[in-house]
Amino acid sequence: MRKMMAGSFLLAVLGSCGPAKVKERPVVPVAEDTTFLTGTFFLVRHAEKFPGRDSTLTPEGEKRAGKLYRLLKDSSIQRIYATPFHRTRQTGDSLRIHLGIDTVTYQADSTGESLLYEISRRDDWGKRILVVGHSNTLLPLIRSLNAKTNIDSIADKDYGNLFIIYKSRSQSRLVHKRF
Repeated sequence: MRKMMAGSFLLAVLGSCGPAKVKERPVVPVAEDTTFLTGTFFLVRHAEKFPGRDSTLTPEGEKRAGKLYRLLKDSSIQRIYATPFHRTRQTGDSLRIHLGIDTVTYQADSTGESLLYEISRRDDWGKRILVVGHSNTLLPLIRSLNAKTNIDSIADKDYGNLFIIYKSRSQSRLVHKRF
């Protein structure tokens, strides 16, 4: 009975104090919060594909995915991010299997926000990450990581770009390779 009365008294006291005041922090878009934007990012377009919205890789695409595997197998990649299409997942599958790591799905968008959100959600900042995207999403992804490139667009038939971004809190350095 005593415990019950003490609990009732505590609730009455707390209730009379009014709601707790919570200091609100300003909302900062993920792309502008450079506290977290660190790591090494390997960005590629999916390899050659058959026609269709969610198609698979062609034999040429499988060869290119093999080239990507040989190029990056010793790069200490810790996570792979790919859009939810067969061709993007297939492009990174050899690395995923060889390294025994997960592939995380992100939504392709024209800003790169979905990728940044997923990296934050999984606490993957500071890691070495392979990102497999599309011809119309790679450049926005590069910009979302605050890196600069002199490439204006990626042609529909151009599958051989590898962009490596070394991102620290204060700067981004981009290396562009062909494979």
